[in-house]
Amino acid sequence: MFRLAGFDLDQFVRDTLAEDLGEGLPGGGVDVTSESVIPADARFAGVMDTRDAIYVAGLLVAEAFFRALDADIRIDILVEEGASVSAGTDLMRLEGNARAMLTAERAALNTVQHLSGIATMVAQYVTAMDNPDCTLLDTRKTIPGLRHLEKYAVRMGGGANHRMGLWDAAMIKDNHVLVAGSVGEAVRRAVEAGVKDIICEVDRIDQIEPALEAGATRLLLDNMEPPALREAVALVAGRVPTEASGGINLDTIKAKAATGVDYVSVGRLTQSAPAADIGLDFTPL
Repeated sequence: MFRLAGFDLDQFVRDTLAEDLGEGLPGGGVDVTSESVIPADARFAGVMDTRDAIYVAGLLVAEAFFRALDADIRIDILVEEGASVSAGTDLMRLEGNARAMLTAERAALNTVQHLSGIATMVAQYVTAMDNPDCTLLDTRKTIPGLRHLEKYAVRMGGGANHRMGLWDAAMIKDNHVLVAGSVGEAVRRAVEAGVKDIICEVDRIDQIEPALEAGATRLLLDNMEPPALREAVALVAGRVPTEASGGINLDTIKAKAATGVDYVSVGRLTQSAPAADIGLDFTPL
């Protein structure tokens, strides 16, 4: 059973299928193609495979789509979540009601393609970073409604999650500082409010000491080049963890991670990862 804290798989499957079927719309609630072309008792066998070399994520969610429409379907998942597989690898075998499989196909594939695309990009960044002492993080730049799944995919690719949302840590950014008047005052207000984890974004070296003195528990060093990052890490001197963010891509991540920061965060992991090329071929039984 696929479980993620804060994520309702059954509801996600219901909502996604309802969207595709047009439930609640005039004439909706039906797969008109499958029901008009495929006999009700027809059966299919199917194989889901990848045409790309990928890190796998989302097969268990895909399974839930098929089972939602055919409780008796036979499904064999052939690879583990997070596995690195070569192009041409079979990921899943299915056998069941043809109409149900065709109706669930697009939702299942969309999910696996998207999540595996994220996991694969994350793995590319981890490899390019080439630094076991630095952790790759995602951000809140996620598609609305898919955050839990996308952050799960980040973990499957070898990365880690930053905040899950607005609730689990304070992140003081420039607009918060603008209202509060200074970095130190913004952090002080969060401390007085009883917030335990306070991440403070700084984009200048002279903001570091005020943030630390006020009680920041982590510093996000924003849009700093490697020389400035090294200076910032030296100034912090291990008092709190440090994170490099901004302007980080496959060409720059290694140099920024090598400055001694504890974390590197990359928004494009969830924001811009291309979908993996994964297909599903059926054979009538």
